[in-house]
Amino acid sequence: MRATTIHAPYDMRVEDVPDPSVRQPTDAVVRVLRACVCGSDLWAYRGQAEREPGQRIGHEFLGVVEETGSEVTGVGTGDLVVAPFMWSDGVCDYCREGLTTSCEHGGFWGSPGSDGGQGEAVRVPHADGTLVKLPKDAASDDRLLAALLTLSDVLGTGHHAALGAGVRPGATVAVVGDGAVGLCAVLAAKRLGAERIITLGRHQARTDIARRFGATDIVPERGDAAVEAVRELTRGQGAHSVIEAVGTEQSMHTAVHLTRDGGAIGFVGVPHGSQTGLDLGVMFDRNIALRGGVAPVRAYIPELLPDVLDGTIDPSPVFDMTVGLEGVPDGYKAMDERVALKVLVTN
Repeated sequence: MRATTIHAPYDMRVEDVPDPSVRQPTDAVVRVLRACVCGSDLWAYRGQAEREPGQRIGHEFLGVVEETGSEVTGVGTGDLVVAPFMWSDGVCDYCREGLTTSCEHGGFWGSPGSDGGQGEAVRVPHADGTLVKLPKDAASDDRLLAALLTLSDVLGTGHHAALGAGVRPGATVAVVGDGAVGLCAVLAAKRLGAERIITLGRHQARTDIARRFGATDIVPERGDAAVEAVRELTRGQGAHSVIEAVGTEQSMHTAVHLTRDGGAIGFVGVPHGSQTGLDLGVMFDRNIALRGGVAPVRAYIPELLPDVLDGTIDPSPVFDMTVGLEGVPDGYKAMDERVALKVLVTN
């Protein structure tokens, strides 16, 4: 089959690789219909996250089950399914507590020895604990497929950030980051009843989506100027809930100083940089809470799926460029150059 591999910074290739097969009785093989490029994939693309030459890549996909192992009972051949960005067994202590990303037998797509989502097919370990069945008729609806694909990562990650930030009805929310996760966090905050949602962003195509998703205010400034602007919008107090969806020292520093006394920060930006941006003295004095991390999106899919299916929320606009599998390297280049927000890959 064909699959995307990474060989060096800025060197993405679509190559012939061995077809996946059932190795364990709990495995399934899924033929990929839709995948995408994640902002976190760019750290490997830019050489800021180490990868082995020829390693697979891609962790967001949905598709059709082609084959199952003898112990798989939850899905069958022909089922349309979505896969969260990590596989999990669904039965260990962490999975039962909803922290599927800490599964004792879990793993990450594209890790050494595993298939990546940006390919024609994927071997799925622990299929019953990992895959979520979708309505088969969704396979003929391109917009709905795109919306459902966000359940594999960005929608659930935005939801995780909103929960970590304590978003509640009537709250004022500030979102640091106008990438796909930040925009999905706007959608999640709106869904959870936030009254005011302030998005920090300066790219009009992205802030237009933010407004479509529920943002009430746009702040184009950065750093201290952004903090001042948000405080002017909030009678000097700051936001009850702040979502940090970038992962740099500067973005976390901004998030801390945007937060109202007694408020909370939900952080989901993959950390990269020399320092954290946290001032524990400030957080202690002002009773600011911090919660976040790797989003256990498998635990959130059952809650979010009905709202995607009935159109209550539609995250599909985060995809603004579509390529076929052979065009994935062009998709990485477009996202790296900020020509595209998030690239959809069709098979």
